[in-house]
Amino acid sequence: MVDYISRIQHLRDSLANENLQGAIISQPENRRYISGFTGSSGLCIISEKNALLSTDSRYTEQAAKQSPEFSIFQTIGNFDKWLPNVLDNLPRGSNLGIEFEHVTHGTFNRFKAVADDMNITLKPMNGILEKQRNIKDEDEKHWLKKAIEITDASIEKLMGTIHTGMTEKDVSWEIEQNMRNLGAEGIAFDLIVASGPNGAMAHHFPSDQKIEAGVPIVIDIGAKFNGYHADLTRSFTLGKSDKRFNEIFDVVLTAQETAIATIQSGITGEKADSLARAIIEDAGFGENFGHSLGHGVGLAVHEYPRLAQSAEEILEDGMIFTVEPGIYLSGWGGIRIEDVVELKDGRCWPLSQASKIREV
Repeated sequence: MVDYISRIQHLRDSLANENLQGAIISQPENRRYISGFTGSSGLCIISEKNALLSTDSRYTEQAAKQSPEFSIFQTIGNFDKWLPNVLDNLPRGSNLGIEFEHVTHGTFNRFKAVADDMNITLKPMNGILEKQRNIKDEDEKHWLKKAIEITDASIEKLMGTIHTGMTEKDVSWEIEQNMRNLGAEGIAFDLIVASGPNGAMAHHFPSDQKIEAGVPIVIDIGAKFNGYHADLTRSFTLGKSDKRFNEIFDVVLTAQETAIATIQSGITGEKADSLARAIIEDAGFGENFGHSLGHGVGLAVHEYPRLAQSAEEILEDGMIFTVEPGIYLSGWGGIRIEDVVELKDGRCWPLSQASKIREV
């Protein structure tokens, strides 16, 4: 049972530290995290003493069931007609946090017009909720682990059925069916199946290209369970792999294993990234590793923390993130190996358990 009361209080404490007397939460993952509400439309308004969830008639009954810690306000008519009622519990002269990075310019202007009339000042929240979501509680860890287990089982099952002549689309569809049959509520993102030269594109969309023996295949997949996302990548060949594949595979695997073994609590995301990047650079493939080493996973498939060359945030116990070095060669293909890990007791503990085999 998620302790939303504690989450709300944590947010209130963070708001107070920023001299904010309240906040409007509109970003879907943040809204779900703080309230449990899964509808597609709504605002959470958190103040020092009140927690209110506004939504339209499609979702009011759902909101009441999912968010018992919140007062439910049914919106009717134009935005500027009902927002003053929603903000009415805030004292005049308050500073109101708003998710500047998640609202459109038009929406902000509409918020501001109402706030100005009520002598309320809008202020950026500076990622307060995203930082709170960095550290996963036990409920979140349970749902993430379930999503990861389904993802692991899905690709292990695929290894017994994949064969030459299947198209990338065929493989993607089989994986999705495996996930559904194993209990996933859906896929975490558009699945990636990239064979041969297509693997040089880190986010290739499955095509009608048929899979051939001996060429590199990159499969990047994730199941979603109770809103939480897994993320896993495996690279292999069907049949015998050649010398070039084995050389690159070994570099990527060594980079990943080194990072997982040496990332520690207290280092920056930039430092974590460098632990794997140095190995790839020393092998002569530095220019062929263009993306970051990893990212947090949770209610979003890409969230904080970042493990990247420019990431200054400190990694802490309780964070769950990917470790996914890769090498990509235009005209040949790519190799990426990705696992989700938990930072606990100062070190990384792999949560993904799918086999890392180079030949199927």
